[in-house]
Amino acid sequence: MKKYLFVFLLFPLFLFGQSDYYKRNYTFSQADTLRGMLMPARTCYDVKHYALDIKIDPENRFISGYVDMTFEAVNEFLTLQVDLFSNMEIDEVLRLDNNTVLETKRKFNAVFINMGERISKGSRKTIRIFYSGQPIAARNAPWDGGFVWDLDDEGRDWIGVACEGDGASLWWPNKDHLSDEPDSMDMAIAVPSELTCVSNGRFLGKEEMDGDFTRYLWKVSYPINNYNVTVNIGHYTHFSDTYKNKEGKELELDYYVIDYNLEKAKKHFRQVKPTLECFEHYFGEYPFWRDGYALVETPYLGMEHQGAIAYGNQYKRGYLGRGIPSDMDFDYIIIHETGHEYFGNSISCNDHAEMWLHESFTTYMEALYVECTMGYEDAIRYLNYQKRNIANLEPIIGPMDVNWTQWRSSDQYYKGSWILSTLRHAINNDELWFGILREFHEKYKIKNVVSSDFFRFVNEKTGKNYDAFFKQYLYYPSIPDFVYSLKKKGSRYLLKYKWETDVDGFDMPVAVKIGKEKVMLTPTCKWQKALIKPGQKSDFKVLEDLFLIKGREVKN
Repeated sequence: MKKYLFVFLLFPLFLFGQSDYYKRNYTFSQADTLRGMLMPARTCYDVKHYALDIKIDPENRFISGYVDMTFEAVNEFLTLQVDLFSNMEIDEVLRLDNNTVLETKRKFNAVFINMGERISKGSRKTIRIFYSGQPIAARNAPWDGGFVWDLDDEGRDWIGVACEGDGASLWWPNKDHLSDEPDSMDMAIAVPSELTCVSNGRFLGKEEMDGDFTRYLWKVSYPINNYNVTVNIGHYTHFSDTYKNKEGKELELDYYVIDYNLEKAKKHFRQVKPTLECFEHYFGEYPFWRDGYALVETPYLGMEHQGAIAYGNQYKRGYLGRGIPSDMDFDYIIIHETGHEYFGNSISCNDHAEMWLHESFTTYMEALYVECTMGYEDAIRYLNYQKRNIANLEPIIGPMDVNWTQWRSSDQYYKGSWILSTLRHAINNDELWFGILREFHEKYKIKNVVSSDFFRFVNEKTGKNYDAFFKQYLYYPSIPDFVYSLKKKGSRYLLKYKWETDVDGFDMPVAVKIGKEKVMLTPTCKWQKALIKPGQKSDFKVLEDLFLIKGREVKN
């Protein structure tokens, strides 16, 4: 028992680094910490490759099979942690180099594997984890994680999985922490022979098996988030196309749709090429070129599964026919989930607390798509349409080390998008701004990042310290108040203005309109003065359509 003691004694310590808001309002359990924290039984090894080989039985909603996990020892160790939800069973664990059965011990959704001897630093080993069970069924995918056991319009099995937040360990054993992506992955999925299974990466072929099952083979040649590993099972038909970029380089486009939707999909998915073109313009080449790009029709709305994007928007504009301005005609799921190939799949965070690095950037990419295809003014109009969804209820950056995803609003999406747009207008130099976005992705593509990587990058590129900006917008629920007064002084007005914020030293530049002229001010948290000459008081306007702030006039 002693070799497990350190795991269970350390769990309260994570609280020391958390924001006061989350310490005051939430209580976290030992199970949360085992799932979310990088303790020695996890940091001792680095996953290099997974090979998933399973059979999915739709009739019994049952999974059985194994995963080979190849890892390199980062430190010498005896015991490592893998994760699998407690409703699923670890049947046996084999160490493949010496064919020995390994001892396991479960604690909540964590499983501790005794390697039988101390593993030396730098050595590479493979263990085979046999497992089985009925994975939890999603109540409302993709927001509530789990398997989706559904039927298509003709009453035939149609199955998918969405597990962002909950984690891939709800259906297969792995080191379920965002910080450790395998370098590559193989998937062998057996399903009833009347069905087709589509997974991530390249299709390698299929094999007939006993008992009227067919085994589908897929391979991912890039690092991949565990939650992006997917299976899509149904009566699929496949068609393909090719995207050619400005350099003449060709990207394979693969589409898998339920057979009766083939003609509809051929027309609707024409939106993919202009989407890829716009995002390549802003961020560079599609990041998973070798593995290709795919959309796969699913019985739930959508998910950014790498190289096999889940598409369930029913071939409608917007978000199931709504959710975007009425005069705009594009499919939200195609735009948003394709954006995640850059932010979320290519650039990935290390902890769910910083999921704004996935969702805020991707939601902002929707506005960039509008700007690319329609123009700047329409992009601003789109952003202001998003603005109605901002709640300002909680800090966008959540509690670390607990795999916590229970935000009370969608501020990681819409507020985060507005934070980036606000930063653009505060920098007030589009060449510099778009250079920051592109160079940040180029520097960190196919890597994991933390929020401070972006903060530091912005500071370096602008030559200005934006730390107070990021602290206010990401670590506090409230937005800055631009407080001002206007007092008549002869033919002019005396303008007094300052910021009121939670963060001392907040000094973001902001634009106001004086008559027809746009003027940049540099307020601080102390009163400043300026003599201005609007035709009348009502000609002065704080540009809240460009900045996520609250303009508040006071008597002063």
